[in-house]
Amino acid sequence: MSLNLPPVGLEHFLFLAGILFSIAVAGIFLNRKNVILLLMCIELMLLSVNFNFVAFSHWLGNLDGQVFVFFILTVAAAEAAIGLAILVVLFRERRTINVEELDTMRG
Repeated sequence: MSLNLPPVGLEHFLFLAGILFSIAVAGIFLNRKNVILLLMCIELMLLSVNFNFVAFSHWLGNLDGQVFVFFILTVAAAEAAIGLAILVVLFRERRTINVEELDTMRG
């Protein structure tokens, strides 16, 4: 049994990356209280941009976009590690990760 599916084109990948980016932006605007969810939305934005790089790289037939994705993933991993370390320190000091309570500076 074979399925006759239409070919998947570049516009399908761009549409999917656009949906992922829109979900991330909506997550940032809808949830401004939890820092962990904000970091996850930022990571989802980076992944949707990486999805575009890989799609265009495949469509153009060169590897430049895919090599660039490795650099972005490295920076994203470092950003996530540093962000989570800062969150651990903030939680130990303030006993909360609520963004509205973290905006005050104390000496």
